[in-house]
Amino acid sequence: MNQDSEGTATIEFVWLSVLLLVPFVYILVAVFDAQRAAYGVSTASRSAARAFLQSPDAASGEQRARLAAQVALDDQDLPRASVRITCLPSPSDCLQPGSSVRVVVRTTQAMPLTPTALGSQLGGITVDSTHTEPYGSFRSER
Repeated sequence: MNQDSEGTATIEFVWLSVLLLVPFVYILVAVFDAQRAAYGVSTASRSAARAFLQSPDAASGEQRARLAAQVALDDQDLPRASVRITCLPSPSDCLQPGSSVRVVVRTTQAMPLTPTALGSQLGGITVDSTHTEPYGSFRSER
């Protein structure tokens, strides 16, 4: 056995562990952040559609829907998201029996540990969710 190579196995093991473990942990954190964003937009779209249908008219429905979406997004720490609300089959048929409301929520989740000096959208993952909630065929129109 060579005296010069004594104890290098421990050093090699530590360096190899660090080189493999750090990227693995980063990938896990990035996946968990993307999953959190996906859950947040999914909850926001569902909550917004339900809040819209519980309102007395379309104008207050849109305000309530946006507020419900913002509460769900804030719960998952997703401040920047776009919320698009559409009445189906046409915008004039909102809150009518047989109609429905579609809410699309979209956000871009930044990758963890990216420096802000390089730009806000560097390495972001865009997630969106669409939820369509029926008004109901046997409800009275508003």
